Amino acid sequence: CHPQLEGLCSFLQLSTCPEHLLVQFCSWLVALTSDLSYSSAAILAEQLFLQRVLSLTQPPSRHLMAALASFCSKYSQPFCRVLVAALLREPGEDTEQTKLVCELVEECLEPDCVRLVLSQVLEMPLSEKLLPVVQAVLGRQEVLPPELLDLLVLTLCRQAPAFAMSMNYAKLVTALLTIYQSQVS
Repeated sequence: CHPQLEGLCSFLQLSTCPEHLLVQFCSWLVALTSDLSYSSAAILAEQLFLQRVLSLTQPPSRHLMAALASFCSKYSQPFCRVLVAALLREPGEDTEQTKLVCELVEECLEPDCVRLVLSQVLEMPLSEKLLPVVQAVLGRQEVLPPELLDLLVLTLCRQAPAFAMSMNYAKLVTALLTIYQSQVS
């Protein structure tokens, strides 16, 4: 019931509720005995977090981080497909949003969602904004499927001229060669 759920979110003003109440709401959602459907969780991820996170101009509050961590502990797939994908597509530097995605990758997301974030990044042209996200993924030292690792290596090779002067790119390539040295020739 997408229109009803969106209407309920609007009625409850979930997108603008105080962050301490957001934490309580997310805790309640996670504690439900039956899981939300994928589409309902995706709608809630968008309604609860998207505008808050897109408007960040400073690091997120501990309440917002607690709410994000709580929600994505149970609904990480829709969370990544809606919220993380939107953050990655945003034009510009968006320093706070990039830091937030990196923190989520490093501390909150399950391995399958870490791989999902990497695949989402690799669907776009690489930019300085996206390099720290890939670095965070590599920092997890997860086993990457061969096809995803091959795509990452190919993308980094193709984009090398554009990042000739980038320290972030150099760190990323070094990390890749260190962590996956047996798979990269």
